[in-house]
Amino acid sequence: MATPDDRSYRSSHEWATPPDDGVITVGITEFAQEQLGDVVFVELPAPGDRVTEGDAVAVVESVKTASDIYAPVSGTVTEVNDALETSPEKINDDPYGDGWIFKLRVDDEGDLEDLLDAEAYDEVAEAEA
Repeated sequence: MATPDDRSYRSSHEWATPPDDGVITVGITEFAQEQLGDVVFVELPAPGDRVTEGDAVAVVESVKTASDIYAPVSGTVTEVNDALETSPEKINDDPYGDGWIFKLRVDDEGDLEDLLDAEAYDEVAEAEA
């Protein structure tokens, strides 16, 4: 799967959609879910949680390991993907769609400019492969 170029990325393998009324959707990349293997559990944040860029916000557990999911920018969690509680494998099946993890009301949309574009993220992933 090609890395979608309609969103931004962190070098720690999270993606963020462009803001919609100040809210971004966050998930993990195809590369990240492949490295994790079969996802068996997701610990979600709570709506209303305040997060700072780089904070561990959620945890994805797989048969291999557990991995923290970091906030791409600072803001407030507005929604979580409750479907992951009963179907965590959605992250493996559709990491850029139904496998999203949480939504975040961004404090400063300008902070999104510090994230990577798809091409720069691919270089990071290739270096780690």
